[in-house]
Amino acid sequence: MSRYKAPQKPSTPYITKEGFDALQREEKAIWKKRLEVTKALSAAAAEGDRSENAEYIYRKKQLAEIDRRIRYLQKRLPDLTVVSEVADESKVFFSGWVSLEKEDGSEVEYRIVGADEIDSDSSKGYISVDSPMARALLKKEVDDEVVLNLAGNQQTYFITAIRYG
Repeated sequence: MSRYKAPQKPSTPYITKEGFDALQREEKAIWKKRLEVTKALSAAAAEGDRSENAEYIYRKKQLAEIDRRIRYLQKRLPDLTVVSEVADESKVFFSGWVSLEKEDGSEVEYRIVGADEIDSDSSKGYISVDSPMARALLKKEVDDEVVLNLAGNQQTYFITAIRYG
């Protein structure tokens, strides 16, 4: 058994204006944080024996994480396409808010955004354009039925509203 892992398929390069602005703010903030971590690393290195210096080891790891994120942002930001207009607001497209009614009558609302805008806070209701749910919703209209079959579990939704902005 080999350890080879096939590279992931690149995520869709679309992003909303708000998401793009947030990534740019993050890039500026992370450069400031890097400066602080570098100063702390220099101070820890000046304390002497680096092999047993916990502060030095921690700051080196922290600096590596920051540099990894900076590299990612510097490569990703130029490749992103900001989507600000939608051709037909009566259908579900990127950046739209979609209200769905489940079979049991409960309602949920999702916004279709780029993969770079998804974070661990699922309370916003953002779903990636690359997700199975978003793929099933794209180009649908109000009152359309959406059937999602994930791992043998079939779920049916009805689109009750679509809005943009």
